[in-house]
Amino acid sequence: MPFNLPILLTWLRIVAIPLLIAIYYLPSGWATPHERDLAATLIFVAAALTDWADGYLARKLNQTSAFGAFLDPVADKLMVAAALIVLVQLGRTDAIIATIIIGREITISALREWMAKIGAAKSVAVSMLGKVKTAAQMLALPMLLYYAPVSGIDMKLLGNWLIWIAALLTLWSMGYYLRMAWPEILKRSAEK
Repeated sequence: MPFNLPILLTWLRIVAIPLLIAIYYLPSGWATPHERDLAATLIFVAAALTDWADGYLARKLNQTSAFGAFLDPVADKLMVAAALIVLVQLGRTDAIIATIIIGREITISALREWMAKIGAAKSVAVSMLGKVKTAAQMLALPMLLYYAPVSGIDMKLLGNWLIWIAALLTLWSMGYYLRMAWPEILKRSAEK
């Protein structure tokens, strides 16, 4: 297993997951609800920034690796899933949203793994639709973690709109990836 700065940043993102969750289990006298929300938001935003940084540094320092390419999306999906579960527990988003987003990530990860195994990974490469979905999701989650107005902007309302948009884009992008893979699925099914 290679170890370099980009992979270290990815591991730090994974280590941040239990910290994000643990904040909400601190004894009540240790932090106010607002301080918990602020700390969770900062952890999530820092993790999102390391996601950008590890990819940038891997390319810039020529330290890309198969292990890093595997670990990076796993770290992203784990962080998003953890944030969604926390938000459901806090009553800030619906379980249906979390189920759609987490379910799509599992489905598309499995699809990509299978497509790579059969040599057809290019047909399910990341699309612009997937990137827009990720952007909406990564904006919504810190807003819902913070949950308080910022400079007159209602983070609760805006975050809820964005997470619903992200869920709809999630379904749309899952349909897109499945449609791209469908010819291979049919071909493999006919071979049996």
